[in-house]
Amino acid sequence: MPTAEPSSGEPSSGEPSSGWLRGMLPLLLVALLAQGDQHGYALVQQLAAQGFGTVRGGALYPVLGRLENDGLVEAHWQAGEGGPGRKVYRLTDAGWARLREERVGWEHFSGSVDRLLARVDDVDRERT
Repeated sequence: MPTAEPSSGEPSSGEPSSGWLRGMLPLLLVALLAQGDQHGYALVQQLAAQGFGTVRGGALYPVLGRLENDGLVEAHWQAGEGGPGRKVYRLTDAGWARLREERVGWEHFSGSVDRLLARVDDVDRERT
């Protein structure tokens, strides 16, 4: 399977860098699955609609596979309407527990980053 990147490189029009997206993709997928069972293409569409850019299958499906192996999501095949079936992913109880933990961790981490960047803004203003 090709190792496509979540986005095509440098951020454009406010999209996150590919490195940020790669690191956050498991949490983002779990958060989307908390809203209901979904197949891979729907997850890609929702990520794009939320401003995360285009996530390719070569990045998406390995992450979903790891989440499944870790017991955070489970998958089942759903018959297609006039087409092939789809693999639909669902968040497990363990996935819900992990999402709760990660939310707390994210709030702490993002607050720390915000404080650091605010200090950089202050220093930058003093330089000009």
